[in-house]
Amino acid sequence: MIEAIGVSKRYGETVVVDGVTLRLPRGGVTAIIGPNGAGKSSLLSMIARLLPMSAGQVRVDGLDVARTPGAVLAKRLSILRQDNHLPARLTVRDLVAFGRYPHSGGRPTREDAAHVERALRYLALEGLAERFLDELSGGQRQRAFVAMVLAQDTDYVLLDEPLNSLDMQHAVAMMRLVRRAAEELGKTVVLVLHDLNFASCHADHIVAMRDGRVLMQGSPAAIMTPEAIAAIYDVEATVHEIGGRLIAAYFA
Repeated sequence: MIEAIGVSKRYGETVVVDGVTLRLPRGGVTAIIGPNGAGKSSLLSMIARLLPMSAGQVRVDGLDVARTPGAVLAKRLSILRQDNHLPARLTVRDLVAFGRYPHSGGRPTREDAAHVERALRYLALEGLAERFLDELSGGQRQRAFVAMVLAQDTDYVLLDEPLNSLDMQHAVAMMRLVRRAAEELGKTVVLVLHDLNFASCHADHIVAMRDGRVLMQGSPAAIMTPEAIAAIYDVEATVHEIGGRLIAAYFA
């Protein structure tokens, strides 16, 4: 279980995350949603210890992330950030192998190689393994980064806006991969999403943020109501059940 207790982030007088206390369930997919500037990515970055907290505490299975050695935390929790600055002339295989660094310390073993091959196979990247990142499409590149995270083989996988710059086809494929990772590999996946309908269709639990605070949380059924959507986004919407899933339609 991931627990945030009174977590805040300030930049001078500006508060971007304001005293968030939250328990994220173990297992399945949790989507963090909300308008721009709600504090979603900042909260995820503090959970992963990429961003220092101004106040509060985060615990992962009881481990205080601020005090846990990095090598220990990296075997429990992995994150894919929005901005991944790596050399373009890196091959897909080399990128995925980076995910094994917490285990190998830069000296990969046969077990590490097996994890890399499994991740490549799971993301259907075997045929692209020797291609350079700048030779890939946006969707292929994003799959390669997800393979790197899965190769790290952590219980918790955090994804910060994994659908960024993906067209509809690739976004749907990415969310199906996320769902499979949770169900087939037993991962606890927490991801930041801008698209409410993707969250409704693929997440088990939704956390809605606004103005740096958690406004509401619950199952898709609890969040996918016209009243809740208006409170989160300040827009009118109708909610329809299509194929057993709740879909919001927005209008001016």
